[in-house]
Amino acid sequence: MSEHTRFGPAGVPPMFRLLGATMIDVPRLLHEEGLDAFEYQAVRWGPKPQIKQEHAQKLGEEARKNDVRLSLHGSYYINLSGKREVVEASKRRMIACATAADWMGAYVMVFHTGFYGKFEKRYAFKQCITALKEVSTEMKSLGLKVKLGPETMGRKFQVGSLEEIMMICQEVEGTQLVVDWGHLHALHQGTFKSTDDFRKIAEKIEQTLGTETLRSMHCHFSKIEFTSQGEKRHHTLDEKRYGPDFHMLAEVIVDFGMHPTMICESPILDVDARRMQATLREVIENKQHTTQP
Repeated sequence: MSEHTRFGPAGVPPMFRLLGATMIDVPRLLHEEGLDAFEYQAVRWGPKPQIKQEHAQKLGEEARKNDVRLSLHGSYYINLSGKREVVEASKRRMIACATAADWMGAYVMVFHTGFYGKFEKRYAFKQCITALKEVSTEMKSLGLKVKLGPETMGRKFQVGSLEEIMMICQEVEGTQLVVDWGHLHALHQGTFKSTDDFRKIAEKIEQTLGTETLRSMHCHFSKIEFTSQGEKRHHTLDEKRYGPDFHMLAEVIVDFGMHPTMICESPILDVDARRMQATLREVIENKQHTTQP
């Protein structure tokens, strides 16, 4: 697969469901729309894969045939900073999701790390690192090749600041940086007001994890509503009262030579994914025009 920014939805677009499409149809339908990424949603899963292996493998075959990069979003029922029994159950869910992701050839299994709860923040984060190292070791012993994708989170009580996620990527083997730009915007009460605000995050990632990690990161994007505690609700790109503005991020993608996988989490999944794709193309064309002699 070539290195370029890929766009696709987080889950099956509503229109596909109205058309009666099956999961196996999704890669072809996305390809027909000009999209080339898809994040399978395993967010309600328990301790066992809730997709048959043959179905997962067929989805993977269709994705490769249609040049659609697959990722999988793991269970919401994960808390790696909780009591020991909660952590152990969370680890089983992660292995189940990673197993299915490996069946379908997904390159990353995205997940939410957990909650601080009653624990002191540094202690909760240390617990999270320990649990993730155990998950990584077990995945390696099982021969699972999919990467672990800890995601930046959008609420103050969640483990998952950019600094915490970058530290996980430094300390845990087999990880893939996952930046949810809407979550960062909400966590910091509307932090992305200019292109420079996005640029500062890109520079911080590059300085901490290196240029290739910055360029190849996995991203979620939508406009987002927030409260004093952070994330509240995702919104469509044309809702002007909410941020962040994808055009600003597109400027940074081009300036830093990035080729991320961009997963749209707005209520109109594929529609806004195509809008982001068109915006990036416009930015590229404008920059090429201004640099021509």
